[in-house]
Amino acid sequence: MKTTDLVDNQYLRSDLPDLRAGDEVKVHVRVVESGKERIQIFQGNIIAIQGSGVAESYTVRKLSYGVGVERTFPKHSPAVAKVELMHRGEVRRAKLYFLRERTGKAAKIREKRES
Repeated sequence: MKTTDLVDNQYLRSDLPDLRAGDEVKVHVRVVESGKERIQIFQGNIIAIQGSGVAESYTVRKLSYGVGVERTFPKHSPAVAKVELMHRGEVRRAKLYFLRERTGKAAKIREKRES
């Protein structure tokens, strides 16, 4: 246990689902524009999870009009309103950076079948 863990534990969120690489998620992000706050949804596949504890973050990739868009979200950030797990992906790797070169059907991740 690190000495900073005592301070960091109060910022940990417990309302998040268990996230893994390959999962398709909807990330509800709080956006402040001209004094107003609204929720913006970013839906895509998790291609990487890095860090641990309070500093843990995950990278979500989606295709928007044929262009790949990636955003990295801190896992315990108050700017993220909620994370919805759409479905689990069946992958063999922890980092799915190879999806950056793929578009269309080749960039699809098979859904993991729960048995």
